[in-house]
Amino acid sequence: MRYQTDKNKNTPVYIQLYQQIKEDIIGGIYPYQSKLPSKRIVSAELQISIISVEHAYELLCDEGYIEARERSGYFVIFKEEDGFVHTSISLPNPSVFAKDDSQLPISVFEKAIRYVMREYGSTVLNERSTLGSYPFREAIRQYLVRGRGIDVDVDQIVVGSGSEQLYGRIAELLGRDKIFAIEDPSYKKIEQVYQALHCVYLKLPLMELGIESGALWECKADILHVTPYRSYPSGVSTVASKRYEYLRWAEKGQRYIIEDDFESEFTVSMKMGETLFSCTKKENVIYMNSFSKTIFPSIRVAYMVLPKHLAQIYQEKLGFYSCTVPALIQYTLAVLLSNGDFERHINRIRRKKRKEMDLK
Repeated sequence: MRYQTDKNKNTPVYIQLYQQIKEDIIGGIYPYQSKLPSKRIVSAELQISIISVEHAYELLCDEGYIEARERSGYFVIFKEEDGFVHTSISLPNPSVFAKDDSQLPISVFEKAIRYVMREYGSTVLNERSTLGSYPFREAIRQYLVRGRGIDVDVDQIVVGSGSEQLYGRIAELLGRDKIFAIEDPSYKKIEQVYQALHCVYLKLPLMELGIESGALWECKADILHVTPYRSYPSGVSTVASKRYEYLRWAEKGQRYIIEDDFESEFTVSMKMGETLFSCTKKENVIYMNSFSKTIFPSIRVAYMVLPKHLAQIYQEKLGFYSCTVPALIQYTLAVLLSNGDFERHINRIRRKKRKEMDLK
């Protein structure tokens, strides 16, 4: 057994095993359709619990690297040169994710606001910024390191009043003369923003596991706008093979990917899925997320993470824009991210959703 786990590390044993097996799958040690060692064999040779091995295999299944076959074991479904594989993965019932109780308890939000007003007083009401308040962007930066495997400088983070505003900023940054490609179907406002900006855009058919490969490679787009975690309104989630296909597409010429990671915090998996931003070997992915689902819809706060070279261009080209999110709201969210309230809320909702799915 080539794997090693260290129980004294801060990283859980099952995550260590998951990462090592994932690297071997991507590296071709376990090729497409090969069978992984049984859970009992891995458990015995590494002297770890079967539960830990199960957790690692479940994460690999969740992210589309392997699949479980009844009475046969676990088989690799990641196929780098293909990008589209037929699997037995079933799409989640959208009704599971349509409940309003995912919002942060109002008492927690009120407590954070009172703390900000007590500590900063009226000074927070007078603050102005371009990229967003530094404490808020720093809190986002640390949260992304902890939860999404994204480690960037704080100046790569730009805060905006909702995703729609940031879609427009990205179009201005990359150039309205570029050709954009979007999922079909996709979130209606994505198409509406590109229409309003008079951008040329293509609609690529969304299949069971992601954008249809032929349409992707044949299109003449410069920028690909995708929602890998779960596309709305279809509910489609991309598997690992498809995500890496998107990255291969972006490596051809001066192409970029806009990765909209909306609602990914509420995954029922034990570990949040890997992002395109964290997987790319080039600076060609713009990561986006929002707090409209995890806090309140009316909060209208979103952010994007730019590659370093684009962050510099943004400052030069669009740095005159003021951040339109009130500093009071930004400082309040910074408190929630920093004191653990936000992640406790997220974990509570995730546990609840797992229980709901177990009952179905």
